[in-house]
Amino acid sequence: MIGVRVDRLTIRFGAFTAVDDVSFQVAPGEFITLLGPSGCGKTTLLRMLSGFLEPTSGSIHLDDVDVSQVPPEARDTALCFQSYALFPHLTVRQNLEFGLIQKRIPRRERKERVATVASTLDLDTQLTKLPNQLSGGQQQRVSLGRALVMRPGVILFDEPLSNLDAKLRDRVRIEIRRIQRDYGLTAIYVTHDQAEALALSDRILVMNGGRVEQSDTPEALYHRPRSRFVADFIGSANVIVGEVEGPADAGIWRARTPIGLLGFTSERQPPRAVTLCWRPEHVHLGDGDLEGIVIDRSFQGNYTDLTVRSGDVDHRIQVSATPLYEGDRTRFAIEPERVVLLEDEV
Repeated sequence: MIGVRVDRLTIRFGAFTAVDDVSFQVAPGEFITLLGPSGCGKTTLLRMLSGFLEPTSGSIHLDDVDVSQVPPEARDTALCFQSYALFPHLTVRQNLEFGLIQKRIPRRERKERVATVASTLDLDTQLTKLPNQLSGGQQQRVSLGRALVMRPGVILFDEPLSNLDAKLRDRVRIEIRRIQRDYGLTAIYVTHDQAEALALSDRILVMNGGRVEQSDTPEALYHRPRSRFVADFIGSANVIVGEVEGPADAGIWRARTPIGLLGFTSERQPPRAVTLCWRPEHVHLGDGDLEGIVIDRSFQGNYTDLTVRSGDVDHRIQVSATPLYEGDRTRFAIEPERVVLLEDEV
């Protein structure tokens, strides 16, 4: 297993800066995800890591080796493409073997590697078929297998599940994580799908405008976002501005907001003007000092999504079961430990 170190990586296309002074490290065997909306720079960053794009400045190290100017075929990486990128005229076996032939791997070893990967990915019975004879999920497994047979130190994923339907995405996602762990691979995964990122990652780098907005574990990103962008992009969040009235208890502060008084936690003294957020599922209905009117109700199976209007502010509440319907008035509470102070807001 090898690690990755990215130092102040930047790439410009004319006057446009696609990736702007990005630095991070990936530990050997770690699975990290570059997450963000279209145009945030995540795929461009991945292409620099793979060697298909040359950075304007900064460096990329695999362990202690600077590979910033090394071509893709000479790096200890393999890229699993979004579009599968299979050779349509070659069988599954030939697709899996193609990179090994280019690397001049001996025939006997090629055969062993292909057999091992085919067994791992349940492709044993598909080896003589052409790609157009396979389902989308099988083609994706072939694309993954073609990367795995190379036994790379680092495997790179460029939105590999975006062409699959929802159920198949879940199955292939589980396979990718299992294989990454079984092979002990260092993995860097690109997606705009927050559910994929939360399910797969040891750590997520949320990107915005070519920069890393926040890097943390999935749990920390969800429960302690540092910015409005991260709070909105990871899951659903209610965001509101307020004015701090003072401390309520040790580490707990009280702010006056458009929906009433909210308690929140902060280890330091907050500024007078604050922006706070909380998750819809962290609201307790039926008691508390806050109140509002239900203006929309959406049953989602294992929970019900309510839109509640408090004063002039609409916010979301998710509950497992509720007798409330549109027009009903309700009281609710939010524990201070569930209300997050967004550090970058004023």
